[in-house]
Amino acid sequence: MGFNTALSGIQSASSDLNIIGNNIANSATTGFKTSRAEFADVFTSIGQGVRLQASAQQFTQGNIAFTDNPLDLAVSGNGFFQLEGGGTTVYSRAGNFKLDSGGNVVNNDGLSLTARQADNNGTITGAIAPLQLSNAYVNASPTASLQGGVNFDAREAETNSNWLLIAGVPDTGGYNSSTTTTIYDSLGNDHTVALYFSKLDPVASPNQWNVRTLIDGVEEDATVVSFNSDGSYNAPALIPIVFNPGGGATAGQAFDVDLTASTQYGSEFAVTSLQQDGYTAGQLLGVDVDDTGIVFARYSNGQSQAVAQVVLANFANVQGLRPIGNTAWIETFSSGSPVVSDPGTAVSVWCNPMHLKNLTLTLPHSWST
Repeated sequence: MGFNTALSGIQSASSDLNIIGNNIANSATTGFKTSRAEFADVFTSIGQGVRLQASAQQFTQGNIAFTDNPLDLAVSGNGFFQLEGGGTTVYSRAGNFKLDSGGNVVNNDGLSLTARQADNNGTITGAIAPLQLSNAYVNASPTASLQGGVNFDAREAETNSNWLLIAGVPDTGGYNSSTTTTIYDSLGNDHTVALYFSKLDPVASPNQWNVRTLIDGVEEDATVVSFNSDGSYNAPALIPIVFNPGGGATAGQAFDVDLTASTQYGSEFAVTSLQQDGYTAGQLLGVDVDDTGIVFARYSNGQSQAVAQVVLANFANVQGLRPIGNTAWIETFSSGSPVVSDPGTAVSVWCNPMHLKNLTLTLPHSWST
């Protein structure tokens, strides 16, 4: 009986060493969670020794390491990434993700990271599916508004109202100042818009200027704008412009020129702001993730749009999850069903020690071990 008791101790100690050795061997494994040996006696009343009762998983917070991969994520606190592949859903703390040939965000086993999808307007819809980044062009958006803030120099003299326009270029005697910018048609083609400002007769037309709009060297509009005696802008509120871009783009493109932020003071001509809302087509350049887990795609045309929101899963009893290797687990009856939430709610994604108190996902990217 004493020999069996001693043997049980040796076997239990050996099991404990195996567990410790496995923990040490995986000390650099991304998303790995340690286990500990838990022992129980065997028929205490007759002293048959000790046995290994359980190898209990320890889901404590791991270390955070910075990486250069924009798709690397880390979980701070409770929760698991939800992954799908081959009709199976698994859960992992390892956030080292990459793109496969189809643009899917996957781990090293080819399992897809799941996320709430966004519609074409960038609104998160709530439908959970594998996260995929498309290489398709995003559509161009034609200019609908051009807004400018300009100071018209009140000291300027009247100019010749009958200006000459040669090869799209007016003679300098026909205007006092000008500015240019770029707008876009329905195909994303760019067009040069030039605004020329000509002071009218200060006696017959006080505080009034003629604003001529040229697009690609063609005069499309001439409108008189007026200012109040204190230098503030008066009228009109908008200058409607219609032009034909050509080249297969939509004919009769209309946009408004808004100069209501302009002034007329006795100081040098200056353009304080000039912006328009159109853009050309664009290709995917990269992705960013904000502090709510929303994945933004960045495009070559300077635009960005939400494409998805990473989801995390948690369980009533995480130690009831069954490990399947490759730092992944599957649910069991003991673990209970997963509760899927957005980052920043019940469970959170995190990528920056500076934002630990927020428990959210942000740049720079990192791994959780």
